[in-house]
Amino acid sequence: MLLCCAPSPPPIQTCSPLPPLHPSGFARSVLSSGEQGNSKHRRVRAQHFSAKNQSFRAQSHRADGYSPVEEDPGGDSPWSAAPSLPDAETLASWLRSCGSAAGVRRAHAVAVRSLDSLGVFVANNLISAYARFDEVLDARKVFDEMPERSVVSWTAMMNGYRKLGQHSEVVKLFLDMVASGVQGNSLTFVCLLKSCGEGCDSNLGRQVHCCVVKGGWSNTIMDSAVAHFYAQCGDIAGASAIFDKMASRDVVSWTTMITAYVQNGHGDQALRMFPAMVSEGFRPNEFTVCSVLKACAEEKALRFGKQLHGAVLKKLYKDDIHVGSALVTMYARCGQVSDAQAVFDKMPRRNTITWTSMISGYAQSGYGEEAVLLFRKMKMRRVFVNNLTIVGLLSACGSMQSVYLGKELHAQIIKNAMEENLQIGSTLVWFYSKCGEYTYAARILEAMPDRDAISWTAMISGYNSLGHNAEALKSLDDMLWDGVTPNTYTYSSALKACAKLAALRDGRRIHGVVNKTQAFSNVFVGCSLIDMYMRCGKIDEARLVFDAMPEHNSVTWKVIITGFAQNGLCEEALKYMYLMEQEGYVVDDFMLSTVLTSCGNLQLKSKCISFSGSVVGSLSEKL
Repeated sequence: MLLCCAPSPPPIQTCSPLPPLHPSGFARSVLSSGEQGNSKHRRVRAQHFSAKNQSFRAQSHRADGYSPVEEDPGGDSPWSAAPSLPDAETLASWLRSCGSAAGVRRAHAVAVRSLDSLGVFVANNLISAYARFDEVLDARKVFDEMPERSVVSWTAMMNGYRKLGQHSEVVKLFLDMVASGVQGNSLTFVCLLKSCGEGCDSNLGRQVHCCVVKGGWSNTIMDSAVAHFYAQCGDIAGASAIFDKMASRDVVSWTTMITAYVQNGHGDQALRMFPAMVSEGFRPNEFTVCSVLKACAEEKALRFGKQLHGAVLKKLYKDDIHVGSALVTMYARCGQVSDAQAVFDKMPRRNTITWTSMISGYAQSGYGEEAVLLFRKMKMRRVFVNNLTIVGLLSACGSMQSVYLGKELHAQIIKNAMEENLQIGSTLVWFYSKCGEYTYAARILEAMPDRDAISWTAMISGYNSLGHNAEALKSLDDMLWDGVTPNTYTYSSALKACAKLAALRDGRRIHGVVNKTQAFSNVFVGCSLIDMYMRCGKIDEARLVFDAMPEHNSVTWKVIITGFAQNGLCEEALKYMYLMEQEGYVVDDFMLSTVLTSCGNLQLKSKCISFSGSVVGSLSEKL
């Protein structure tokens, strides 16, 4: 149980930003009258320090951007012969400018030689510098050797552990801090909330939220962190409630909420929130733009994405590599591969994500050869390949049904010990199933150390595509015995197998499970249920499923109308065609042909059913 804060928070201890480090930083020293007795000893230490570290300072200048002492060219400075030792502020500035862990260690060595004791200020900067380069063991050694610690010391150490994902250590440090009598500040609670969100520890995060409310720590940064925590735990309603109650918001708050909607599958909400943010006068940053573009990709909102692209070209981050990668992904997901390629070609810089997005876009649009050629260019330019690149390339091989290329890539995956990756393993199962090599697919699935719903669904849909429907249902049973919860695509694939086998008993069993989950509201699951009942001759049950669905699309109407026609209920089929048109959906030629082929010599009676002119004309031509 966490210990709550005091009712009113003390002011956060901050210091004014230091001026940039000047070459004369080492030469800044003032000796008061009371220090004359120690001046000789300090000059000896300074001469020794200068002799031992002359070459070291030159290396520091090159590696870390730290400027060494420049001697007075005229030689008039009293410190030209013996420059003074760096003080605490100079060392802190040096540590903040270090560009590598080696540079931090050199600065640490200088601090140990030049100062009698590190002190809280320099030690805090050392901890932060080590943590910045993930050297948490060195940071912890400095932390443990500190005779006294401030809230900044504890928070810096907690941030170091959080960056490495060691969330239990973050909580342990926080409890130790409370036990030692040090009171946390807002940054401490922000760090703790981030750790709870990344570790999906909702119980602890809610306790921290209570401490924040009781202690009166609420501010814009803190409220944004609380909303982000709830979003990471999947509680979008809680995140939205925090956002709505915020007294003041900034661009980070808006971006946090937009990103939360996108990451939890509510892209439509994100697209509605973005114009509201702009109308309130907030200028989106590059993270906002990337999140909105991702929402456009998920919702297939091509027009919205093109408008945002126009704004990017005019004034918003047109050369930003992350925004460019998001644009490539958006166009590729919306099926506009040529536009994605145009954005890709105009980017001044590209990274692994950019190349992978373009390769995946080609693969998903059926341009497997182009995806393979682009991958070869990527390797020629020595761009790093990640797991998602391999997944995209396997998808391209599957779209081409090129077993030879896929097996060649599979060999490289085994050579580089990547076969245990869940995404790669699932895509390999899908690839071999797509190519008809279900024996290989079953072996890979069995050899995977961890199997999730995606890998099992790939196997089930693969069996379906090959006509092995009984094996598909057996795979569903194996999946349940393995303790994996099916998703909507799993249920849809299994119901397709039941429909082809006319396995009414298995279909009803799946229907009973689906009714207890949120999957029933999914349109694809509903369509699969209607198709299964229609193929089994259970018209009334299919109609009940159709009526219970919260929404219908063109596929739903097409499934039930063709089901009526195939079961000889032609008048019902024509009636539902009329209702479909009234809902604003177009009755296409395929549906008309199916109904007319099944209905034979049905005599149309205009008094019973009234279609629009286009449908009547089509029916007259067919008849």
